[in-house]
Amino acid sequence: MANTEAIDDVLTSVLAARWKAASEKFCNLAKAIPDGKLESELVSGTRTCGGVLRHVAYWNRYVADSLNGRPADDTANELPPDVYPDKASILAELEKSSLEIANGLRRNFDARDLELISMAFEHLSEHYGQLVVYARLLGVTPPASRP
Repeated sequence: MANTEAIDDVLTSVLAARWKAASEKFCNLAKAIPDGKLESELVSGTRTCGGVLRHVAYWNRYVADSLNGRPADDTANELPPDVYPDKASILAELEKSSLEIANGLRRNFDARDLELISMAFEHLSEHYGQLVVYARLLGVTPPASRP
């Protein structure tokens, strides 16, 4: 029994640490996007950088609420732009929800929770790549790519 608990502790610690690192990388890239370019549509028919950030923050909130036993809202697909109109407000929610996900991982969890965090990693990584392309189109070198 003690061996299983030790493995669970290692698993939750590693997942929480990796989530924290991935979230910080995403937030650092978001911070590098110029404020004045946040709502520019770089390619017709795609989300703006702000739209991507609000979308990721929305689903981070969903995962954080689910992992922490709170009712989770899945009725929208991004935070409302009128409530989160600027980079500072979006980043505050991204950072808060990312921390709450990491905290939600610091406990024993079941298969449903593991599915949620796997989806969250996949989602964050997908949109990190999208935001890297957007940043490059704006002439911004992503912080993780700088020497």
